Amino acid sequence: MVTGANRGLGLEFVRQCLARGDLVFAGCRNPGNAVDLQALSVTHPGQLAILTLDVTDEVSIDASVEAVHSQVDGLDLLINNAGAYPRGETPITLNATTMLQAFHLNSVAPMIVAQRCLDLLRSGNHPRIINISSKMGSLWWKEREGGGDYSYCSSKAALNMLTRTLALDLRPDGIIVVALNPGWVQTDMGGSSADLTPTESVRGMLGVIERLTEADTSKFFTREGQEHPW
Repeated sequence: MVTGANRGLGLEFVRQCLARGDLVFAGCRNPGNAVDLQALSVTHPGQLAILTLDVTDEVSIDASVEAVHSQVDGLDLLINNAGAYPRGETPITLNATTMLQAFHLNSVAPMIVAQRCLDLLRSGNHPRIINISSKMGSLWWKEREGGGDYSYCSSKAALNMLTRTLALDLRPDGIIVVALNPGWVQTDMGGSSADLTPTESVRGMLGVIERLTEADTSKFFTREGQEHPW
């Protein structure tokens, strides 16, 4: 199950998971406008289910999880990818509403989606929860790069802490929970001058995901599989 699956990294996760034969549940707010997802559903009949999913709406989350449950008994992989990056924040322009929206989408929503998927994950094969984070959520990185980007950086730092906390609580269930830094990627969020294509980033992350063991739970990784400084 992939959130934010209509574009960017989410869409590329869907593409590559379909290519390897997975049954994929792709969540996005407006499936009718998700042209690329709709095209993939045509070329992969019976392999892709598109869900109407607003990760900031618990009713929408519950309906999506129920739709998954109606088709499968267990979930092997949850990729919390949906996120937002407010631009241009300074100490003067910082806005409480913008910050709270960013925290809801980037930090709180992945935990609520994971919570609602727990029964499915407990019945899955080698279950894993992958929270797409960022180097910008690293306190180590921030010290070296300077200020700004308050909402995004702090919400991703919160996601990292929530990832570690959830991992510790789910360790007895055998559910692996990690945060992944996808790198600087050529998406709407990353911009055209970024270092990596979505294909390269997702290929690396899927390689890391497939190599995860229970000893890796609670960690923060780069797309190459190296532990990321917190």
